[in-house]
Amino acid sequence: MKISRRLVLGAAAVGLTSWAGWSISRLAAAPGASKDLGRVGDLDGAALANDPPPYVPPHDPALPWSMKGGELNDASGLSRTPVYGVVAVRSRDDVAKALTFAKANKLKIAMAAVRHSMGGHAFDDHALVLDMRRLNSIELDTATKTVRVGAGATWHDIQNAIHPRFAVKAMQSTDIFSVGGSISVNAHGMDHHAGALDGSIRSLEIMLANGTVTVCSPTLNAELFRNIVGGYGLFGVILSAELEVVDNAVYETSRALIGAEDFPRYFDEHIAGDNGLGLFYGHLSTATGNLLDEMVVYRYDAVDGELPDDLPPLGEPGMVAVKRFILNLSKYGSAFRSLKWYVEKTLEPKFESCTVPRTAALAEGEACLVSRNDPMHDSVPYLFNDLKGETDILHEYFFPRSAYPAMIEGARKVMREHDANLLNASVRVVDAADIALPYATEPAFSLVLYINQRTDPQGNAKMRALTRALIDLTLQNGGRFFLPYQLHYTAGQLLAAYPELPSFLEAKRKYDPEELFVSTFYRGVSQLVEDTMAA
Repeated sequence: MKISRRLVLGAAAVGLTSWAGWSISRLAAAPGASKDLGRVGDLDGAALANDPPPYVPPHDPALPWSMKGGELNDASGLSRTPVYGVVAVRSRDDVAKALTFAKANKLKIAMAAVRHSMGGHAFDDHALVLDMRRLNSIELDTATKTVRVGAGATWHDIQNAIHPRFAVKAMQSTDIFSVGGSISVNAHGMDHHAGALDGSIRSLEIMLANGTVTVCSPTLNAELFRNIVGGYGLFGVILSAELEVVDNAVYETSRALIGAEDFPRYFDEHIAGDNGLGLFYGHLSTATGNLLDEMVVYRYDAVDGELPDDLPPLGEPGMVAVKRFILNLSKYGSAFRSLKWYVEKTLEPKFESCTVPRTAALAEGEACLVSRNDPMHDSVPYLFNDLKGETDILHEYFFPRSAYPAMIEGARKVMREHDANLLNASVRVVDAADIALPYATEPAFSLVLYINQRTDPQGNAKMRALTRALIDLTLQNGGRFFLPYQLHYTAGQLLAAYPELPSFLEAKRKYDPEELFVSTFYRGVSQLVEDTMAA
């Protein structure tokens, strides 16, 4: 029987249309659940998986358990970990009772909130996990321009609470993280004047392993403060933080397209000495043909005049499905990555609006006038998806500012050699921090990379090789890598980047001699350091 050509072409058109519709729907779909993609293997010879204990004590009914037994994972989806249980902390009394229960039953304690670190920093095998998200009080003091917040409060909630009169001084560039988590990594963001969080913390309330509550600050119990900030939750439970806030302000947004190699000169001439520049960040090209060759610099310059009385509430991100679709489409080949860069570089500026706040104008690019809180009031829902067998991984590398040309050239070469599926690349500015484990010991730039990977063994091995190559490049240029991400580094790389680690671990055991506070990250790093020092 013959089938007409018209029928065949019609069926093909219907099939193609259906496939295209299904693909668009799949790439734009919100996640149905958090990704749980298994567990990456051991860390350079350090065993990360623990056998279950011979005796598992019954769960104390006096504690507010949200989970008894079960498994946790993090934002990577690659850190699946069996835990004793999760206590949904509501008060500092819950924390004290959980510590007492853990010590009486020979359990270990880990602290967690939104779990966006990617290397088992927020839990450990068979540990009792404190979920801090309900410890989220926010108390603004307008006279002192400070806000006292619970460790589980998110920057999103803090911004909503202090807007429109005040704004956050220092935080990450997105608002999904908890204060306790941000302090534990000494996060930094878009305000190069404010620097990292350590510079805007007035004081911290900490519950130590013995159950006592103490206050520390840069001048009070300073040694403890230096180890808590950027200490990955290993010295005590952060209960609350007193943070500096600043007067809110109106910024005019603009962008400049420059050659990536011109950024150091642009920084010196147009950013470093400009006190009117409130926020900025730079996005590098991820297009295959000009990988890391171009940069869009986004600026937020202060506008003279008083804050308007009718400043609207902070809005939520719009066009989420469209942005998610564009990002996910870019994972499927160089042509789509080039298309994504073309949209950002060429199309977005044509649709900028000067009439509405940024968060209400995402369909039209960025608004021309925003408040300080607006650019950081983004919970990035478009980064989360329902795609199977893949995940997106953050990296960050810090290096002396003089090393910028060599780092960008070297990163470009590494990306191409390892066929990295690079979704986003940005440049930030940091200064030296007076903490126990600083990621910068002098004024530095950082290169932030967002890379897609398959989650099968081959994909994990490929990411490990890429990570080690980028760390080698960073070390060759006098820099350091950020520790909150995957545990793919070698012992040699770890100690070369952080020679302070032995002293940090010694201080840890001084404040927590029984090692009550643990994490998968802590066990792995401790073993690497001990094995290296013993060799």
